[in-house]
Amino acid sequence: MQAGHILLENGAEIFRVEETMDRICRYYGIESGNSFVLSNGIFTTSGNEREEIFAKVQHIPVSGTHLDRVAAVNQLSREIEAGLVSLKEVRLRLDEIKIMPGKSKSMQIFASGVGSACFCYLFGGNIRDSVCAFVVGVLLYLYVLFISAPKLSKIVGNIGGGALVTFICTSLYLLRMGEHLNYMIIGSIMPLIPGVPFTNAIRDIADEDYISGSVRMMDALLVFFSIAMGVGLVFGVFHRLTGGALL
Repeated sequence: MQAGHILLENGAEIFRVEETMDRICRYYGIESGNSFVLSNGIFTTSGNEREEIFAKVQHIPVSGTHLDRVAAVNQLSREIEAGLVSLKEVRLRLDEIKIMPGKSKSMQIFASGVGSACFCYLFGGNIRDSVCAFVVGVLLYLYVLFISAPKLSKIVGNIGGGALVTFICTSLYLLRMGEHLNYMIIGSIMPLIPGVPFTNAIRDIADEDYISGSVRMMDALLVFFSIAMGVGLVFGVFHRLTGGALL
């Protein structure tokens, strides 16, 4: 249950959670174990006339993605099947994985800038556009880490993120620091895009986990819609101020 909780909480697919829990149960001789996994909860039961009845439900809120933890639990499940770790060691390893630190804030900010610049160039921007996108990507993740994530809801935070990116990119474009406004905005906004949740939603639907896939898809689409609202809001303001010169 703890292994499944860590996987689901950190962005793993539904089939991966169910398969990992089933493998661990089978190795330790629990043949009657059954798990029903949704995008934000796990229902587990086991037991028959020869085994003690066990049932547990855990609510797991939709959160971010931490693939290092997912990879660590996958590796642990392989070691369990190979008989390399004892039950006590499994508990300790899972506790360590649960508190595994993520990337530092400075690394996340720098990665956001580099990713924004690379996407801007990939989509057709030039070097000047990419430099502007790097600056905007850095400022965006400062906003995400210190304002949006700790103080704002997901909807308001993403509306603010889309608006911030559009405002800064448009200002740099008007100052003639960048040449292609569309590529600057597209590249700079990429750190906000929920790529992993959207991909997992498609995979869950393809694996016939329709409820979980639909929930994840709805969550990703809500983020897309919020970002678009922020972009449209700022474009609307600049449209009125400049008489449509930017559009």
